[in-house]
Amino acid sequence: ALPILKNKLSLLVFLLTLPLLSISQENDSSPNGEPHFTAFWNYHYDFTENTTQVSAFEIARVYLGYKYTFNDAFSAKITYDIGKNSAGSSHTAFLKIAQLDWKVNSNFKLSMGMIGGKMFKDQEKIWGYRYLYKTLQDEYKFGSSADLGVNAEIKISDKLTSNVFIVNGEGYKNVQDEDGNQRFGTSLIYKLNKNITTKFYYDTHAVVDSKAINNIGVFAGYKSDKFRFGAEYNEMQNGETYKNAAEDHNLTGLSFYGSYLLNEKFEVFVRYDKLTSNQVDGSDTNWNFENDGGLTMVGIEYKAVKGVKFSLNSRNFNYKDSNITDSSLVYLNAEFKL
Repeated sequence: ALPILKNKLSLLVFLLTLPLLSISQENDSSPNGEPHFTAFWNYHYDFTENTTQVSAFEIARVYLGYKYTFNDAFSAKITYDIGKNSAGSSHTAFLKIAQLDWKVNSNFKLSMGMIGGKMFKDQEKIWGYRYLYKTLQDEYKFGSSADLGVNAEIKISDKLTSNVFIVNGEGYKNVQDEDGNQRFGTSLIYKLNKNITTKFYYDTHAVVDSKAINNIGVFAGYKSDKFRFGAEYNEMQNGETYKNAAEDHNLTGLSFYGSYLLNEKFEVFVRYDKLTSNQVDGSDTNWNFENDGGLTMVGIEYKAVKGVKFSLNSRNFNYKDSNITDSSLVYLNAEFKL
């Protein structure tokens, strides 16, 4: 445990002191700020056999925040995430982002506070429909979209960028557990050209009385004026989720998604996810057998005006366990934002 602690402390010291080695000249631009909000609304109908709730209207999520630029070097943002809780229509607000960014120079940026995660941001840009459905790592709890810690973004070349981070590891809804062990990791983003982006991601989180929870992810995405396509492979080792350790419990996920712009108003899309767990201790079935399976999504999006989008889409989940009825739902989704 002591070598791991030393490694984490060394990484933290490195992230905090590296900016002092190469401080750029500040350009005192005029300070400015602006509020922002985003809301996800939907109506859905469940065609699954013997389902309890056939249909419902939902406000699935609301983000409220403010961005402020102090000068060319320093900026900050605060965002509250307001989502459903177990009470159904009731909503609970969580502080999701409270982030200070220091752009030391054109090749180095340091972020600290409750910061946005780097695990699936690049995937979200290619997927493009966060208001409909999360990316695979987010949806199946391979990682959190925000956490408390420090991130260093380093531009190694015009094509290669790296992120090195250390965070608490529990996400923004549970800021720190009693153990006090941090998650640390890195990502490498390589842009082959203006259309193609590739990414490698790794993180590890030491856990008391269990092996470390490790995440490995590989992603490739293509984006042009008309077409987007993404493919990713993800593996989580020794965890049922990113914050629930379970020795030798592994989870793998494949995701493929693509979209085509018909015209300036309409876009069609498709997505397929496959989730698979392993067998543990000689069990006859996989540990996550009741949730293993494949998701298929097909839909169309309509951009009404800037900041307002609608989508009609279908979602079908085929369970690996033949005793579970496959689910089939149709959604009408809307996103409106400032």
